[in-house]
Amino acid sequence: MNIIHVIVLAIIEGLTEFLPVSSTGHMIIASSVMGIAANDFVKLFTIAIQLGAILSVIVLYWKRFFQTLDFYFKLLVAFIPAAVFGLLFSKKIDELLESALTVGITLFIGGIILLFVDKWFNQPAVKEEKAVDYPTAFKIGLFQCLAMIPGTSRSAATIVGGMAQKLSRKAAAEFSFFLAVPTMFAATAKKLYDFYKEGHTFTGDEIKLLAIGNAIAFIVALLAIKTFITFLEKRGFKLFGWYRILVGGVIIILYMTGHNLEII
Repeated sequence: MNIIHVIVLAIIEGLTEFLPVSSTGHMIIASSVMGIAANDFVKLFTIAIQLGAILSVIVLYWKRFFQTLDFYFKLLVAFIPAAVFGLLFSKKIDELLESALTVGITLFIGGIILLFVDKWFNQPAVKEEKAVDYPTAFKIGLFQCLAMIPGTSRSAATIVGGMAQKLSRKAAAEFSFFLAVPTMFAATAKKLYDFYKEGHTFTGDEIKLLAIGNAIAFIVALLAIKTFITFLEKRGFKLFGWYRILVGGVIIILYMTGHNLEII
């Protein structure tokens, strides 16, 4: 992995982590095009740069993170289903993560769903994220479990889950952003723990690459979140649906024609 790889992957992470398009699918295509070898550090890097994306949420919404304990309890309630599901089915999830075809199919099907989401959930009753109650937070957390199927997109699953609970598009998106913080932090912590448990340590160059990657992911995610909220309020999900269908179709075609697509 060189500095160009780091910059490209960090930009992809910042752009796609909070959009309903699956960062995994984009990482597959980018890594395949650039010929990045899927070694242990590369696999860790793609997870660890989520910390930069997490920080962008905290910076943009810092007032929400320093108000009431109720805010944190709701996030905890929403986080629990994915934490339990992940622990119970970790081996099966790891198996799915090795399948590029699964990612392509899930992206494609998810894209079709996004074409109709705005029509299905067009009468929101909850206009602000602050109005989300505990039962609703838990149900959104159940939707987040779907994101453990590679290609689903954590953002797509939780935003659609929120809209299914009568949240407005903006409220659902903001709750999804907030829920990403404990979820992505836990995923990064586990990946780091496994990395060290297997006897690996970071070289000076690897630390530098992680720092650069997180910085770029942070800046790009800041711009992506602000732009996404504005676009979502005005235009909805249809464009993202068509985009997912296109990306999923590309992955399926590449896989079926014998191209080596590695999950990094």
